Amino acid sequence: MKAMLLLDIAPIGNSPLHLTDLPLPEPGPGEVRIKIACCAICRTDLHVIEGDLPRQKLPIVPGHQVVGVVEKLGPGCSRWKPGQRVGVAWLRHTCGKCRFCTAGKENLCASTLFTGYHADGGYAEYTVAPEAFCYEIPAAFSDHEAAPLLCAGIIGYRALKRCNPQPGGRLALYGFGSSAHVVIQIALHRGCEVYVVTRGEKHRELARRMGARWVGETAEEMPVKADSAIIFAPAGELVPPALEHLEKGGALALAGIYMTDVPPLDYERHLFYERDVHSVTCNTREDGRELLAEAAAVPLRPHTTVYPLAEANRALQDLKNDRINGTGVLDCTNL
Repeated sequence: MKAMLLLDIAPIGNSPLHLTDLPLPEPGPGEVRIKIACCAICRTDLHVIEGDLPRQKLPIVPGHQVVGVVEKLGPGCSRWKPGQRVGVAWLRHTCGKCRFCTAGKENLCASTLFTGYHADGGYAEYTVAPEAFCYEIPAAFSDHEAAPLLCAGIIGYRALKRCNPQPGGRLALYGFGSSAHVVIQIALHRGCEVYVVTRGEKHRELARRMGARWVGETAEEMPVKADSAIIFAPAGELVPPALEHLEKGGALALAGIYMTDVPPLDYERHLFYERDVHSVTCNTREDGRELLAEAAAVPLRPHTTVYPLAEANRALQDLKNDRINGTGVLDCTNL
């Protein structure tokens, strides 16, 4: 099979992914083999490729927003049938037995493994995945529409839960990339007012078109304080102004898997009056199921830019340089 393989950590500007012939993967016990239709790209892929996250498996096939069709069942599989369309996300293994797993907090399990990081992912024609960690894809979505929901959507949904916006409340989004353009659709559907802070003019224009109440470049320009907020950009320097422009009793969610250092906070200006700060650590499978169900009910429509599989380096370079509105998607049937 063809796959885009990362041999070693390197800047994405060096085009470190190589189109390679790899053996067709065989599903082990409890796993299914999936013929991949497409795989969305994600800033986490950049963190893996460029070494912002600790090295794990190398060489590695990145990608963790996979949509495809079950082709072969491994021993003991019974959840899926050949021909069913499924999705594969970042979370691919938990122990199922620890205090976190048994309390509905499997995202905090110490034994978590991740797709495209600990095991080969979706920048390929085929992949294998544990059947218990695959998602049924609602018929409301095409393959290209469904792929961004499997990380951008799920993490955005988890971040929404962590900052707990209320109908009629004001939600601020810092950064307007893949996750934010999914979240705004859910938030507006729930009756929230959405305020967007983002540096790119193309992103600001998309936010306006999608229904943001206000769009600007800095928190200082916001006409009102937000009741809740999410920082999607991996920029720790956004934390103090986001907190300063948060109402009393408000909550701020930090949605990134990686963030630069957060500057010192002033207790009175940033944290007093019961302002809460919540990090977001991966997601539970229940988050994924809830997100897919709500997205189908909206119905949510991700904005996508499609690239051939072999152009994964270019797609990720465009992502890093903020040249993509919405989500980039690799068409794994088009080399």
